[in-house]
Amino acid sequence: MIENIRLSFQGLWSHKMRSILTMLGIIIGIAAVMAIVSTIKGTNDQIREQLIGSGKNTVNITLQQGGNNYMTDYGDQANIPAVSEDIREKILSLSEVENITAYRSGSASVFFEQAGLNDMRLYGIDSSYLETCGYTLKSGRGLNQKDYDEYRSVILLDETAATRLFDQKNPLGKIVEISGMPFTVVGVIADLQPTQRMIYTAEDYYNYEDEMNGLGCIPNTSWPLLARFDTPENVILKAVNTNAMKDAGQKAAKLLNSVIPDSNSSTAVKYKAEDILGKAEDLAAMQNTTQIQLLWIAGISLVVGGIGVMNIMLVSVTERTSEIGLKKAIGARKNAILAQFLTEAAVLTSVGGILGVLAGVVVSQVIHRVTQTPVGFDLFFSIVAVVFSMAIGLIFGFFPSVKAANMDPIEALRRE
Repeated sequence: MIENIRLSFQGLWSHKMRSILTMLGIIIGIAAVMAIVSTIKGTNDQIREQLIGSGKNTVNITLQQGGNNYMTDYGDQANIPAVSEDIREKILSLSEVENITAYRSGSASVFFEQAGLNDMRLYGIDSSYLETCGYTLKSGRGLNQKDYDEYRSVILLDETAATRLFDQKNPLGKIVEISGMPFTVVGVIADLQPTQRMIYTAEDYYNYEDEMNGLGCIPNTSWPLLARFDTPENVILKAVNTNAMKDAGQKAAKLLNSVIPDSNSSTAVKYKAEDILGKAEDLAAMQNTTQIQLLWIAGISLVVGGIGVMNIMLVSVTERTSEIGLKKAIGARKNAILAQFLTEAAVLTSVGGILGVLAGVVVSQVIHRVTQTPVGFDLFFSIVAVVFSMAIGLIFGFFPSVKAANMDPIEALRRE
């Protein structure tokens, strides 16, 4: 086998131009397939990153009723208890969960002197919110235990809200007005791993529009100062990894619903985990449907390349008729002749496959730079592509190899 491979490379080198032209169909086909696969992988990775968040692995668990977000008002708060320490501990004990935070949410108009923000996102947070959701302090301080114990009117602003309210001024220590009440800015926070919002639905658009006004966080114990009553809490989990997000959300939602009366009813208010991983997979599947069709089209060029290999192998068998006759005359068996020509075909297409993979990487980078389309490199598929190109050589080289192996040595030696 090693000797056959050595002779195959020697034959490629002896007929460089013919070998390159023969491999061209394979190179183009593999390059096209690699470029499409790179685009698929890059797009899917972007969808997962922008929907799920790079490394955050957070799952939002919200109260819903009849498939819609639950809207709170006076009179129906008693049936929805706050998230107790016992439930927190049970959720944290789940193997899929790394951290948990409970929060209250709403929107409010915030003013500072002549500047104002309408419908800024406002959260009443506990002490684990920033760590769980991946925020860090850019300046000032976070919320300390005294802020919670003494119901202080203090607020953290994210960079967007701080910039829009204070422009270039230092916001620390300044007092903003929220629903007619003064709150002191004690810190500015920033997202450790910000991701660009992708808009696919009207809901995505409205969520993105809300984020444009920034975020403010106050102690959850101070929330009733603004809401005038204790609104129910939602929960955010941080899963141990991306693949654990779905199970973590479902198990935590089940624990949270276990303390809500009549949560099994179809019209009941109950916690539901956002299946953002499933959403990402659905969007990726939509992208893949179109691109897989392109893969089939690109596969046609591989068939054309295989036909070219068969043609050149038939020419090679004809050219080397005397050589085949001589080998048979001195005792070479059919299997040896068959193996030699099959090896030549496999080596020819394998080299073409490797060059096609390299060409595909180059083409995908050109596409990325010209169109800004995200691309990604898939090592496993690259190996599969080379193996597939080798298989093409074996398939399309089989008939010429059989023809060479079945030659009559006497008739072969008679030809010049």
